[in-house]
Formats: sequence, structure tokens, C-alpha cells
Amino acid sequence: NAFDALETTESPSIELSAELEEDKVRLMIRDNGTGISEEDLIKVFDPFYTTKPVGKGTGLGLYISYGLATDRCMGDLRCANHPDGGAVFTLELPRELPL
Repeated sequence: NAFDALETTESPSIELSAELEEDKVRLMIRDNGTGISEEDLIKVFDPFYTTKPVGKGTGLGLYISYGLATDRCMGDLRCANHPDGGAVFTLELPRELPL
């Protein structure tokens, strides 16, 4: 998604960072695109929701990713606009899954 969002950005950039805490791992992916509109921010994890043109996306990628992160892996997936521009997705996963 970040790659697609940068198609018209003059100097595209995608940053990946990771943080390790005692009980969880946090991965952040940030792009330097235009960000996500407030209207779209509340819908990005909805099934079949996409801002991509017909034939470019199904609107299931983030929906499936959210389900995997939360339901299957007991973690969290969030998105926001970064204060310096662009979007940032944050994936948090427990270091160990409960038995």
C-alpha cells in the first residue's frame, strides 16, 4: 500500500523501524506520501474498502492483515498520519503467544 501511495510522490521514501519491548515487538512502516484523509482513516481496515482504481486492489489486504494481527496473533494493527507527513502503520505483536 505504501508503494502504491507513492506513485506520484517526487522523492518517494518508505521507512521501516522496529522496537523490542519486554513483552512485545513493534514494527512501523512509514511513507512520505500525502497521508490518508480523515474520512479514509476510519475505513482502511473495513472489508472491500479501497481507494485504488478498479483492477488495482480488492480492499481485502488491510482487512485480512488486521484480522491476522488481532485475532490470530493477539496483537494490534493501527494506522495514522505522521506529524511530518505521510502515513504510518504500526504492528504490535506479543513476543510470546499465550498457551
